[in-house]
Amino acid sequence: MVIIKKKVLKNQTYYYLEHSIRKGNQVQKKEIYLGKKIPSNINKLKKDFLDEIYREKWFIDIDRIKINFSKEHKAMPKSAREKELEIFAIKFTYDTQRIEGSTLTYKETADLLERGITPKSKPVRDVKEAEAHMVLFYEIMKTKKELSIQVILYWHWKLFQLTKPDIAGKIRKHQVAISGSKFIPPSPVEVTPMLDDFFKWYKTNQKTLNVVELAALAHLKFVTIHPFADGNGRISRLIMNYILNKKDYPMLDIPYEGRNGYYNAIERSNVKNEDRIFLQWLVKRYVKEYQRYLK
Repeated sequence: MVIIKKKVLKNQTYYYLEHSIRKGNQVQKKEIYLGKKIPSNINKLKKDFLDEIYREKWFIDIDRIKINFSKEHKAMPKSAREKELEIFAIKFTYDTQRIEGSTLTYKETADLLERGITPKSKPVRDVKEAEAHMVLFYEIMKTKKELSIQVILYWHWKLFQLTKPDIAGKIRKHQVAISGSKFIPPSPVEVTPMLDDFFKWYKTNQKTLNVVELAALAHLKFVTIHPFADGNGRISRLIMNYILNKKDYPMLDIPYEGRNGYYNAIERSNVKNEDRIFLQWLVKRYVKEYQRYLK
């Protein structure tokens, strides 16, 4: 917790922000000087101070994860790397589809994608979209193309060409709502200008931001624009993993079982207009997922 500390030296009062961090058995204190008066924007300063502390801690961990992940992969036989990618692709496809309402179980998804066994008594749409997602995922892993509106439209078309051809690869022209959410997506007339801003932001920041931060913010910004009639979450999660894979970082799957925390982080970021809420949620999730590379 960030607190305001007051120090009196030679009858002069000075104010600081202070935060304690536990590292193992030790507690370290970090502070910044505020001045002789508490600034009027103190709440913003507290948030920025805490944000900077988290960045310093998490990004050190992220760098270690990247280094140890790369070492492990270089030591693995090609067939083992391919199997690992297949396992991730199946789990990622299951979770990203299930989050969006697919009725396929994990076993059914694995049997379908790994063995070609079509589940009985399940919607054809769920089957075709799972197959399309798996194919697209592998294509994205191999692509050399830079992220652009043309690329995103193609990804969306690939996902929905067989199940929803009327919306596949098309920017929405109508207002949409998110079930159970307080956040109202942008109006149709706002979508194209916001997409233009999104790709300008990505081009400007792709070489300066921490890669996991870039992936998290790209995910949030894209899903906030909500440019499609359906599939915004799936495309945003593909964008996230496209960025991570492109920079040789381990990719991230958001499990169906953890969807409530995921939804809440996105909604709170949108409603409060604070990117850091989702960023902190996703970075924590990322570091927790890859704790084995920190040992």
